[in-house]
Amino acid sequence: MLTPIKAFSLENIPGLAHGFFTREGGISEGIYASLNCGLGSRDERTRVLENRRRVAQHLGASDTHLLTCHQIHSAQAQIVTRPWGPEANPKVDALVTATPGLAVAVLAADCAPILFADPDARVIGATHAGWRGALGGILEATVAAMERLGAKRHRMRAALGPCIGPGAYEVGDEFEAGFLSADPANTRFFHRHEPTARPHFDLPDYVIHRMERAGLGAIERATQCTYLNDARFFSYRRTTHHKEPDYGRQISAIVLR
Repeated sequence: MLTPIKAFSLENIPGLAHGFFTREGGISEGIYASLNCGLGSRDERTRVLENRRRVAQHLGASDTHLLTCHQIHSAQAQIVTRPWGPEANPKVDALVTATPGLAVAVLAADCAPILFADPDARVIGATHAGWRGALGGILEATVAAMERLGAKRHRMRAALGPCIGPGAYEVGDEFEAGFLSADPANTRFFHRHEPTARPHFDLPDYVIHRMERAGLGAIERATQCTYLNDARFFSYRRTTHHKEPDYGRQISAIVLR
């Protein structure tokens, strides 16, 4: 059974379906159990396609209309007007559409998935934001692409889904220095358990900060830490720490019905 996390601010929009899907409810096995939707993993392709079909069906969309991108940690967003095959995924990190029936989606396994909607303009978006994309401007690029389709940022609703939390996101001093060079105020997104310890980065708070700075109308947290909950979420960092050979990806999607 699929058990997506829902955002209240998106759930109450008529004619719209969405979900931050967990790893539960699919047919994959082993380290990919069970709803692995990542075609870039080494999971059996037929199982990944069936998992994605189940997600599309849950949203009321055709399986050929559940669209993801080849994520490259960029600040590039693409407007979508028609479906494509999984081998033709564009190399971007956000998809935006005003076309009913097209379910735009992103994959993640610690990075932050964000779903957007302007209920009046009937424009939606899905964004993948790792630290590099968030710092580089992928959230602002998504907003700009939605505006090109007639959305207004003061009407936009955005929901942040499951991603790695600050308690599990230990980084290096050079990582912190890069954020502080971009803006010294970014120091508030880093903390140390002890003065001499390595810093921990708060990705959820940073993503929320960038969306607040963009002037969005409503911003919601629908997030849980992917690293700390292996029963519900895939996690790249947890896989690395456990020395596993690969990892699954959960999907977050939104569609205008």
